[in-house]
Amino acid sequence: MFSYIWPIALVVLSNVVYQICAKSTPRDIDPLASLTVTYAVGAIASAILYYVTNKGGHLLREYSHLNWSPFVLGIVIVGLEVGFIYAYKAGWQVSVASIVQSSFLAVALLLVGFFLYHEALTASKAAGILICMIGLYFINR
Repeated sequence: MFSYIWPIALVVLSNVVYQICAKSTPRDIDPLASLTVTYAVGAIASAILYYVTNKGGHLLREYSHLNWSPFVLGIVIVGLEVGFIYAYKAGWQVSVASIVQSSFLAVALLLVGFFLYHEALTASKAAGILICMIGLYFINR
């Protein structure tokens, strides 16, 4: 059970700290300049964690298994980061911005799951989409 729960707990904790950091990015720095430091720290942390969790691992050898996804993921992560930083600079509240994007994301991923991965789109999932949209209405009133 722990192996099922800890990854989601890590995502939630990391996302809370992420939102605090994104909201705390100084107004007078260009978000892209700030992200160069963010990704340098992330690259170093990833390399350290790789060697800590893979005793005797060979990072350069691992790169031979790459496909297109980490390259595209790098680009879209920049979009996520910049989007949130600009949203906060534009005045979005932490509590509202995250809920709005998560609701739209949930709906989009239900459709992605259905069309790309042939996951079932059940009546309860359709009801969830409706509830998300109703929630967005009330949050943005």
